[in-house]
Amino acid sequence: MLLCLLTGFSSGLPLYVSSTMLQAWLHERGVGLQEIGLLTLTGLPYTWKFLWAPLLDRYRLPLLGRRRGWALCMQLALFLCIAAFGLLDPVQSMSSVALLAGAVALFSATQDIALDAYRRELLPDHELGLGTALYVNAYRLASLVPGSLALILADHLPWSWVYLIVACFMAVGIVTSALAPEPSAGVGAPRTLAEAVVGPFREFFSRGEHAQAALLLLFMLLYKLGDAMGTALLVPFYLEVGFSKTVIGTVAKGVAVPAALLGSLIGGVAIAKAGINRCLWIFGVLQLLSTLCFALLARAGDQVWVLGWVVGFEYLTGGLGTSAFVAFLSRATDRRFTATQYALFSSFIALPRTLASAATGYLIEAIGYQGFFVLCGVLALPGLLLLGKVAPWGAPLLTGAEGAVAPDPAGAGR
Repeated sequence: MLLCLLTGFSSGLPLYVSSTMLQAWLHERGVGLQEIGLLTLTGLPYTWKFLWAPLLDRYRLPLLGRRRGWALCMQLALFLCIAAFGLLDPVQSMSSVALLAGAVALFSATQDIALDAYRRELLPDHELGLGTALYVNAYRLASLVPGSLALILADHLPWSWVYLIVACFMAVGIVTSALAPEPSAGVGAPRTLAEAVVGPFREFFSRGEHAQAALLLLFMLLYKLGDAMGTALLVPFYLEVGFSKTVIGTVAKGVAVPAALLGSLIGGVAIAKAGINRCLWIFGVLQLLSTLCFALLARAGDQVWVLGWVVGFEYLTGGLGTSAFVAFLSRATDRRFTATQYALFSSFIALPRTLASAATGYLIEAIGYQGFFVLCGVLALPGLLLLGKVAPWGAPLLTGAEGAVAPDPAGAGR
């Protein structure tokens, strides 16, 4: 469980550097919302990481094992890239900023491939709920460094120092990868690169009807769509409502700590008691409501208590929804192809965040913040409607011996 916390923090930090921290920096330097929104396209490696995930399944680096060796190399590269942001001026070299943001996304996505596979191979199936809840909430808690500490420091220090300080927090992942034990997955790695590339897809589509597999992929694409779009440009939103960077750092991000911890506790217990399927239903509805609450904040203006309440509710419900969703994805992987299959599944989560979020700046300028957050709430509905097909309330999915997922038509009395 401690390893789930530490690896979750290491996975989350680079993403929030590329979104929250980078947005605040660019907005302060006078970069427009449309350009900031388009910069989210540099996150495409999160969407396409399944293309090189077979390399991590097939090959191991000469140090630390199949999973930790790849993770450590990516963490060292991320430390250097995050620190390098402080050497750039977005007004003079926006193309260099975009290039560096793309490099951070590439190294971060590769780190995620290794750590997601590590976590799945580390945890037995009955511990997936709690382990995933801790991982997800540590992932979200990592946002406090670039989204809270960095913004407070930016009021008192140059951005070059702020980026260097934030980069040093990658030491959490570096030390963890160096000292953690390598898991024993119980099955061997693919023997050839061709098997590593083709095997995950053949295994997934051989579980049942192709239509069911297609519905499962569509569900992965849509379940977090509204939430991903609604949170894409929150820092510029807070600034335009009238909150200072210090208020954002202390209130908007500070309340996330107890909210995320509470979400971790509730999510882990709920998944263990009620099962992943039912939690997907309940947490999905709460996630939709939290997105709509940002429309209330846009209407209320710079009311600090409203900001704290809305952000706390979003962190609580977002953590709950993601905990159940990631546990669902982890259970759907075959242990022989953990890295590739999980990378493919998580790419469908990243797709709306990178492609749909690129248009958020244009949507906000066209319909305003209130209309935008209402639209995001509506876009969450299709994913909820698909739950009846992929995760029926009364018929949870069964986990096979190798972690593959098959429908349980009768519900087995569960």
